[in-house]
Amino acid sequence: MSRFTALTENAHEKLSADTGVLLTNLGTPKAPTAEALRPYLRQFLSDPRVVEIPKLVWMIILHGIILRVRPAKSAKLYQSIWLEDGSPLLVHSKNQRGKLELALQAAGVNANVKLAMRYGEPSIEQALQEFQQQGIRKVVVLPLYPQYSGPTTGSTFDAVTRELQKWRFVPQMHFINSYHDHELYITALANSIAEDIAAKGMPDKLVLSYHGMPQQFFDNGDPYYCLCMKTSRLVAEKLQLEKDQYVTSFQSRFGKAEWLKPYTDATLEALAQEGKTNVAVACPAFSADCLETLEEMVHENREVFIEAGGKEYRYIDALNSRDDHIAMMTELVLPYLQPHPSPIKAPKVHA
Repeated sequence: MSRFTALTENAHEKLSADTGVLLTNLGTPKAPTAEALRPYLRQFLSDPRVVEIPKLVWMIILHGIILRVRPAKSAKLYQSIWLEDGSPLLVHSKNQRGKLELALQAAGVNANVKLAMRYGEPSIEQALQEFQQQGIRKVVVLPLYPQYSGPTTGSTFDAVTRELQKWRFVPQMHFINSYHDHELYITALANSIAEDIAAKGMPDKLVLSYHGMPQQFFDNGDPYYCLCMKTSRLVAEKLQLEKDQYVTSFQSRFGKAEWLKPYTDATLEALAQEGKTNVAVACPAFSADCLETLEEMVHENREVFIEAGGKEYRYIDALNSRDDHIAMMTELVLPYLQPHPSPIKAPKVHA
């Protein structure tokens, strides 16, 4: 038995010039139950890109404490946001996949677009294996994390290449590792915020809240913090905001270690105590609404702000499947889908 997988029956006839586009996001449990959360959290928290603690020590903590307690707590949170069609992240991601495929077709490109999750299902391994069976020769991977970080984009790269290492024929691959400063991404973010302001007025402060990261990761060289700050600056410039009209913060801490600061909850509490009674919150690091936005930002942090004296708190939806967001995705992948004539001419062959 070969250690490598490949097409075997009519393999050369099946090999296609088409490209596979793989959209990826973090993942979601199958159901909002402790039973479904346990394997999802086990896979997520066992990733060495996510938790950089010596493996033996961490496995004792993970299996001895966290997986005994956290699944039930997380299940209650998921239940509060679960949709009729399933997890909000999966529902929005499916819509993004469908709209991107239609946009590529409208651009005259024949591309097979699949959706995969780094943790849970549909899995990256499954999606890539389907590409293999379809004879795809070229794969473009677009992780929907605007700002590169090791625990998200880096971990996705690990999963993709781990699967491709098993293949006999390795396809050409393009891996898009960040789009934090892409013009269409900044425009889409600015549009969503401008629409909120036009409908509800200028807040006392615009809070741009990004997913957090252990400070140690930044100290060890992860560029995520810097990319987030650049995104905030570009969005503010697009909206023509002064520096005192917005603030960048970081949410979703886990554990007792120091994480990137300022923390979003502490920032909201401080703003209310300073007399800022009206805030609008956007989460530029999230390409689709999920637990961290719909529960943590819409509910938990609203309570923090109101209890500290704030009056009006509003959350601006993630970009989800907005047309300008899909236009950005289309522009990101198109250069890898269309052949470009080479400027270098082949030398003449002389008899």
